[in-house]
Amino acid sequence: MKKSQLGAVLGEKLNMSKKQGGEAVDAFVEIITNELRKGGKVNITGFGIFKVSDRKAREGRNPRTGETIQIKASKKPRFTAGKLLKEAVGATK
Repeated sequence: MKKSQLGAVLGEKLNMSKKQGGEAVDAFVEIITNELRKGGKVNITGFGIFKVSDRKAREGRNPRTGETIQIKASKKPRFTAGKLLKEAVGATK
C-alpha cells in the first residue's frame, strides 16, 4: 500500500475526503519525524514504538576492493512492533 492509498482508505474510514485523509497521513508522519529528530520516541500501544538507535563506529569492508574502512557512528530510526501487531500478522514467539 502506498501513501496515497493509505490516505484514501483513512479518509473513507473517517468519512473525510481523500485529500483530508492524505493530509492526516502527512501530519502523522511529520509528528513522528519531529519527535525522532528531537531524540524522543513515539509509543503507540499495541502497534509499536518508533525510536532512534545509536549505531557505534565500526570497521567495515569496501565490497568492491575488499579494503578495510572505518564507518562513523550514526543514528538510525527504528520501529519495534507491538504485541497486538505481531499477533495480527502471526509472528508470535
